[in-house]
Amino acid sequence: MPRPLRLTDSEIRERLAAHPAWSLQGDRLVREFRFAGFGEAFGFMARVALFAEKIDHHPDWTNVWNRVSVALQTHDAGGVTDLDFRLAAEMDRVAGG
Repeated sequence: MPRPLRLTDSEIRERLAAHPAWSLQGDRLVREFRFAGFGEAFGFMARVALFAEKIDHHPDWTNVWNRVSVALQTHDAGGVTDLDFRLAAEMDRVAGG
C-alpha cells in the first residue's frame, strides 16, 4: 500500500483548525496530554498503541508521570500527512477531547 504524500502548509493549517490543541513545530504535529496520574496516562498510551499498530503509523512520544508529549510526522514522507491527522484525531478521541 502506498504511503500518503506530505501535506502542504496550507492543507496543514486548514486541518489544524479542527484540532486546536495541536500545533505545528517544524515538520511535526505536537501536543502534550495531561492526565490525573500515571495509570491514566499509561492507559491512554496503550489504547493509542493498538490503533497505531492497526494503521501502521507510530508516534514519537514520551511519558513522564501524568504527561504524554507527542510529536507526529510521517518520516518517509518528510513531514505531516493524512496518517498524522488520523492518529491525532484518535488520540483526541481516546483522551476525551
